[in-house]
Amino acid sequence: MPTTATAVARALLEIGAVVFTPDAPITFKSGIRSPVYVDNRRIPFWPEQWRIVLDGFAQAAQELDFDVVAGIAVGGVPHSSALAYILGKPSVFVRPEAKGHGTRSQIEGGDVAGRRVLLVEDLVTTGGSSLGGVEALRAAGAVVTDCLAIVSYGFAEAAEAFATAGVSLTPLARFDVLREEAGRLGKLTPAQIALVADWQADPHGWAARHGL
Repeated sequence: MPTTATAVARALLEIGAVVFTPDAPITFKSGIRSPVYVDNRRIPFWPEQWRIVLDGFAQAAQELDFDVVAGIAVGGVPHSSALAYILGKPSVFVRPEAKGHGTRSQIEGGDVAGRRVLLVEDLVTTGGSSLGGVEALRAAGAVVTDCLAIVSYGFAEAAEAFATAGVSLTPLARFDVLREEAGRLGKLTPAQIALVADWQADPHGWAARHGL
């Protein structure tokens, strides 16, 4: 039987949620040039693969103590909502910033004051959006110590940021597992695997090193 990480990696590769473009890098919001793009917004369109992801989240959540499940808008919300439903827990979501109208809320769904909140993300790059959500939840009185993500690129700066914030990050599939599984499935050549591994080791300097 495959591990949860391998099963999730295979599921994402099967539905085209992970696209490797080592010869035509894309640019992340953070400015990082990347030979890979992970689009987990595709997952809910594929129920069989989505079930693998949700089962992984449910298994990981068994080890944690929490009262409410929160998702970061927009990518984390389908997964956080479905997980909360499966577990019979309340669900909220966190906007990138407070609304400029109506209730002017940043956290939608209910009051989190004094409650332990489990944060759910679809993807962690540098950790900025996730930890922005943690900050908003804590400002509302919540206790946040854990974050689950479908995928984390495993960047050192993200690990440092989560550690500084006192939040434990648990990805269902680390990026190196995705990379290795892509090689096994013939989606990457050995040379491309090495190129992507080099990017993961130093994402900020990768493009310049390769003249891209």
